[in-house]
Amino acid sequence: MGEQLTPEHFIPYLNGVFRVTGGHHALTLTQVDAPRIAGAPAQSMPRQPFTLIFCGPPGEVLAEGLHALTVADGRRFEFYLIPIQTPSAERQDYQAVFN
Repeated sequence: MGEQLTPEHFIPYLNGVFRVTGGHHALTLTQVDAPRIAGAPAQSMPRQPFTLIFCGPPGEVLAEGLHALTVADGRRFEFYLIPIQTPSAERQDYQAVFN
């Protein structure tokens, strides 16, 4: 994918399932966090930084790294996913950060 991704690309996929290509993990997109940066003119940044938060099953944690994921409509994205501290033992959360 050559286009610059923005938070708006992912809003339609909130609560949607992303399947890891070549694996068995299925992650649900639970948050698109795009806080505004105070005092930074929009034109000085190539894009607004944002973070995607995914939720997956507990147990076998998907390793940190670059992963290709596909959503139900067939669109494919590549993310650098990081497993993050998850307060619930019933799930494992992951984040993808875009600067």
